[in-house]
Amino acid sequence: MDVRNCRVCGRIFNYLSGPPVCQVCKENADMKFQEVKEYVRENRGATINEVAEANDVTPKQIKQWVKEERLQFADDSPVVFQCETCGTSIKTGRYCDACKKNQGNIFAKAAARPEIPKPEPKKHESKENKMRHFS
Repeated sequence: MDVRNCRVCGRIFNYLSGPPVCQVCKENADMKFQEVKEYVRENRGATINEVAEANDVTPKQIKQWVKEERLQFADDSPVVFQCETCGTSIKTGRYCDACKKNQGNIFAKAAARPEIPKPEPKKHESKENKMRHFS
């Protein structure tokens, strides 16, 4: 059993996986996320700082939800993020669609089994072409 202190509130809890946060704090964060999501839906022109202040969360937390692709801003929103690979403007996630596709292709090639070279067929040599030694 792995017992840890919650990163948010400091309570001791039985850690299973993911971020070291107790169940109560996870539920509170999920409720905050729903509030933020609804606020962004209703206030399309709001900036990250406005969303953070109105919902009592940090801008860092909002950016984390965007990187996790849990939160997405509308196309007409002033909030814009940059693709971590090429710098293209995106509204959610860490990478643009082109970079995601490229990374998927790279991973697929890396995961593919290498082809085993086929053995070349044996050459049938006639007795006439062989070297002979006479004593």
